[in-house]
Amino acid sequence: MSRIERMRAGMHSVADSLGNMLVEAFHYLALFAIGVVTAWGGTLAFIGMLDKGHISIDDILLLFIYLELAAMVGIYFKTNHMPIRFMIYVAITALTRLLISDISHHHQPGWGVVMVSGAILLLALAILVVRFASARFPAVAAGGLPRARSREDASAERDDLAD
Repeated sequence: MSRIERMRAGMHSVADSLGNMLVEAFHYLALFAIGVVTAWGGTLAFIGMLDKGHISIDDILLLFIYLELAAMVGIYFKTNHMPIRFMIYVAITALTRLLISDISHHHQPGWGVVMVSGAILLLALAILVVRFASARFPAVAAGGLPRARSREDASAERDDLAD
């Protein structure tokens, strides 16, 4: 009976290893695809700006959005986790772009400007809360011990505290 149990455990181990390998392969393939699409989109946006003959603040903010998306993919490749702050930065940049575009095209502020400004303020407060919470209450691994931090994580946290 123990031989059958060992065979079952071995088969289970092989299935787990194969499943983990396939999930990781898809994970990296998807990240690579997102990185390529982001770079392609940023390049096309830049070429469109050059074809237009002039560059507006909207265009520059769009390039910042592409830059933040590329940075998120790069950080995810290096650390295997996604800081939520980068997504909030992208949202703030997108709302700022919307605000500037709205004011420059309509030339009259209204309640929309106040609402978008309030949304930007809420997102900025969310970043403050996330940074405070991550500094005050570090993530804990499943075993109850603090998670192992990489050099990149420690460096990023030091950079955050210096800001």
